[in-house]
Amino acid sequence: MKLIHCQWGDLRVPSGYKVISKEPCELSDLERAGVEIYIPKYMGGAKAWSAIANFPNLKVVQLLMAGYEDALPHMRKGVRLCNARGVHDQSTAELGVALMASHFLGIKNYIKNMESGKWDGAQRDSLYKKKVAIVGAGSVGTRIKEMLDVFKVESTFFARSARQGVLAISELEQKISSFDAVVLILPLTNETRHLITLKELANMKPGGLLVNLARGPVVRTDDLLVALKTGKISAALDVTDPEPLPSDHELWRLPNVIISPHVGGNSSAFEPQAREFLEQQLERYVATGELVNEIEF
Repeated sequence: MKLIHCQWGDLRVPSGYKVISKEPCELSDLERAGVEIYIPKYMGGAKAWSAIANFPNLKVVQLLMAGYEDALPHMRKGVRLCNARGVHDQSTAELGVALMASHFLGIKNYIKNMESGKWDGAQRDSLYKKKVAIVGAGSVGTRIKEMLDVFKVESTFFARSARQGVLAISELEQKISSFDAVVLILPLTNETRHLITLKELANMKPGGLLVNLARGPVVRTDDLLVALKTGKISAALDVTDPEPLPSDHELWRLPNVIISPHVGGNSSAFEPQAREFLEQQLERYVATGELVNEIEF
């Protein structure tokens, strides 16, 4: 019997396969040898990645997240790697739009006013007709645009390569001053690490909002702190560098920052969508040997 290691022991799998959900460190040598497909625990961290080395007959590593950079150092020749592109679109897009709305509609100020019972009915801002740069034209970025269209937002895509309806990231620095918000939703690579530095932040529109839904190191943290302290821009961060963000970090105490603890994909929508994706992926693999979302490394 071939084994699939997954956190969900009741996952529906093809005939000839069995799911095993015990912690990798609790598996017998025979069980480890039988694992052909490993699905690391969602948000399992270094412990989940290091288990890849313990499966001698492993053929496929199927991630439950879109980001895959943390898995790469643990991969070996002959093992196929796939991410979960598409599974987190709804959850991450919802959070991104909610963060933007919280900023522009002044929700943070309303919550603060509740502490003192302050009634401030001054006119608030709106998402209506805002101009938003979406840096990353993948499935999550596309879903964000679909949601923002409802608010009559003018969205512009940026990606590594220009194409129909998408500008090249190399143009962002020149055009960044024209956007009310800049949303980062792209993979962390050598090219995107510290993509946003003080140069880009300083060129943002006064009152502009930086939304990071990608990975913390896409933004140089020290530069972000400098820019935020001027009060010219604000930030909404679902990811930070370092992460988890230490409790004494300056970012926590800046009034023009909203922080969520890397929960973009971790909503109630995640598990049902992840299970559906895994079951379809496994059926495809067993029937044809093909895999979607395969990563070349």
